[in-house]
Amino acid sequence: MGIVYIILSGICFLIVNFFVKTLGPGQSNVLTDHLNLQEYPAHELVLARSIVSFAMSYVIIRRKKLPVFGYNKKWLLIRGLAGTAALTIFFYTMHYLPLAVALTIQYLAPIFTIIFAMILLKERIRWIQWPFIGMAFGGTLLLAFSNQGSDADFGGLSPLWLGAGMIAAVLSGVAYVAIMKLKPTDAPITIVMYFPMIAIPFMILLCLWEFTVPQGIEWLFLLIIGVFTQFAQITMTRALHSGNAATIVPFQYLGAIYGFIVGYFIFLESLSNTLLIGMSLVLFGVIVNSVLRQRS
Repeated sequence: MGIVYIILSGICFLIVNFFVKTLGPGQSNVLTDHLNLQEYPAHELVLARSIVSFAMSYVIIRRKKLPVFGYNKKWLLIRGLAGTAALTIFFYTMHYLPLAVALTIQYLAPIFTIIFAMILLKERIRWIQWPFIGMAFGGTLLLAFSNQGSDADFGGLSPLWLGAGMIAAVLSGVAYVAIMKLKPTDAPITIVMYFPMIAIPFMILLCLWEFTVPQGIEWLFLLIIGVFTQFAQITMTRALHSGNAATIVPFQYLGAIYGFIVGYFIFLESLSNTLLIGMSLVLFGVIVNSVLRQRS
């Protein structure tokens, strides 16, 4: 059952990522071409997602009679701040990189989680993990070098947004370590709610400088981003609680394959052989590391 939940979670995240990219600047697909959709800045999409997530999480917390502000406030704040920054940057990378590439770079987050857990939580990295960590970072370098020459069929990847994607992955790693620190003290729903609780005021400030007023069906699309994000988080949590994590975790990375299919057929993103090899190295290195870490 855990595998079913993790696949459902991946599909929910795919729906979220599809609408985030669709509502970004310069995108073209069936929806944008026929519905004449407006373009939205990434921080406004994060705001929409956060409002829905906060409302749903708050209702659950009140029903369970949990403390709204939790217990370990220091690490809850770290989780909220790191998660907010990571998601905002990640949404921007989806606007300016091929969908599959943006997702692949974000999947480096577990590698940074392992490194931060070693530093902050004194977890041990087994010697067999280091070659696969190197493979994941080598794949990222290959993505960067794909800018050079005619091999970059996509027209060359922006070093700025590749770097931004790496920063988002690093911040996600910090957020995951915070979640690990919070496991003994705070309920999962409290940890989830701290993200929108931190994100909403920051995103409102950014919207003062750049904001698009939703019109018509765009309200529905923004609601879908928020609702399906919550569904994705719930099904992913159930997956990890219902079976052997080492068996379930590899299915989490099907998202990169989903992203490649959607990017190729809907957003007409053509990826070079160099990009495909680089993405494969990243995913293989991350998956093997995740499995080894869970089994240890």
